[in-house]
Amino acid sequence: MTLQEILHYRLLGNNVGAYLTCAGILLFGYAFRRLLSRLLSRLVFRFIRKRTEGVSEAQFQALLIQPMSIVVFFATIYLAFQVLDYPVSSSELTKHEPWPKVALFRLYQVGLIVGITWIGLRLVDFLTLVFRRRAEASTSRLNNQLIPFAKDLLKVLVLTLAFLALLGRVFGVNVTALIGGLGIGGLAVAFAAKESLENLIASFTIFLDRPFAVGDLVDVGGVTGTVEKVGFRSTRLRTAEKSYVTVPNKSMIDKPLDNLSLRTARRVNFTLALSHTTTSQQLHQIVREGKRLIGENPLVTQDVQIQFAALTPAAKEVTVQYFVETTSYDEYLAVKEEMNYRLIEAVERAGGSFASSGTTVVQLGHGGPLEGLNPVNTPLL
Repeated sequence: MTLQEILHYRLLGNNVGAYLTCAGILLFGYAFRRLLSRLLSRLVFRFIRKRTEGVSEAQFQALLIQPMSIVVFFATIYLAFQVLDYPVSSSELTKHEPWPKVALFRLYQVGLIVGITWIGLRLVDFLTLVFRRRAEASTSRLNNQLIPFAKDLLKVLVLTLAFLALLGRVFGVNVTALIGGLGIGGLAVAFAAKESLENLIASFTIFLDRPFAVGDLVDVGGVTGTVEKVGFRSTRLRTAEKSYVTVPNKSMIDKPLDNLSLRTARRVNFTLALSHTTTSQQLHQIVREGKRLIGENPLVTQDVQIQFAALTPAAKEVTVQYFVETTSYDEYLAVKEEMNYRLIEAVERAGGSFASSGTTVVQLGHGGPLEGLNPVNTPLL
């Protein structure tokens, strides 16, 4: 038998030459799928290069090569089976077709839709990367809050469209009728998902009203933390204990919210408890010296208040209040520590002393001691 006869030998409705051509296209597509994907991604990148904001071609290809290679391979499968006498159109498939033939074609459709969906999700990641680069050059912190939210929203939209395409193309569902039927069933779903819908609407309210942005330190519902992410349903806060607290978006707008990052200064307020052996002259010197030392710090505002506020059986109390112009908590603690040391030095230079927590004996007017008074345990600093 000659080669020409072998190539024209018919088997299962197709000649051997058609089978060899089909196999050749499949081998070519499998072997060069990554090369073809790289060429296609490079071609696409040339059209969008001016709007990539510094994102390199290598980063673009790293996102798209793998999903695009899957689509290229399924495209070669389509071209390969076009050579054969084999139905590849969904309109040609009937209930009377052999089930393996129908199953293989449905599997091909599912793979192609999954590959295209994967490309769509990677393009969303690429857009997120581009807008993140733009946000780095902007002074507005709203972009840092809006970009993750928009990324999640676009991915949900891509997945929803892919699911509808899967129902319509693969399973033959009338998507238009399905969406119309959801108008009635949507009411029941809305009542069942009432909390989720409220949190979703609250997330849009947060973006419109902008009571805070990502990176702000907020206090809401007894929880204090730095905003790390605003999602569809909840807002994530990082507390001072480094724990990760999830607060529903509804609570973020319904409860009183204190944006601590918008404060112009942080207040320091405490009481110095001096012993009764401290004289009035020493008190005057301590108050005067304390105001001077605290006011010398460049981060402390000018309205420093140090006053002899109360005379109790336990101590002579001097109240101290000043404001530190900083939004950094660590810097605030450093200034507060330095001022505490300076106040202790002022008390020591004046010859005063701090009250102890033991029983205080106060000498009254007629010389009779009054013992057994329970002192107030006032913190020194």
